[in-house]
Amino acid sequence: QVQLTESGGDLVQSGGSLRLSCATSGNFFGIYAMVWFRQAGGKQRELVAGITTNGDTTYADFVKGRFTISRDNAKNTVYLQMNDLKPEDTAVYYCNAGLEVNGPEHYAYWGQGTRVTVSA
Repeated sequence: QVQLTESGGDLVQSGGSLRLSCATSGNFFGIYAMVWFRQAGGKQRELVAGITTNGDTTYADFVKGRFTISRDNAKNTVYLQMNDLKPEDTAVYYCNAGLEVNGPEHYAYWGQGTRVTVSA
């Protein structure tokens, strides 16, 4: 089982930036597609961005042009650079790993997440 540790969440003003990190355990990071999700209060968890082992990226429409996902295979870590944050980006952000980028229903294990709060 891959251990996932998200960090970097904070309170930030609208228009600000944050970089989230997700550190993983084990020696299999290089074969996993990595995905960031988020869950706002009272809402379902949703896919934010994904990156394959080849570096191909996928973004939800609501973050395109503002968020960038990247990975450092040497550090077993995936990042989410979030720019021009909006109050609607407020949520707990989670990462996950799998053989391909999938929706949240495909993942059985979740870390604690990291909370992002964007004030107006």
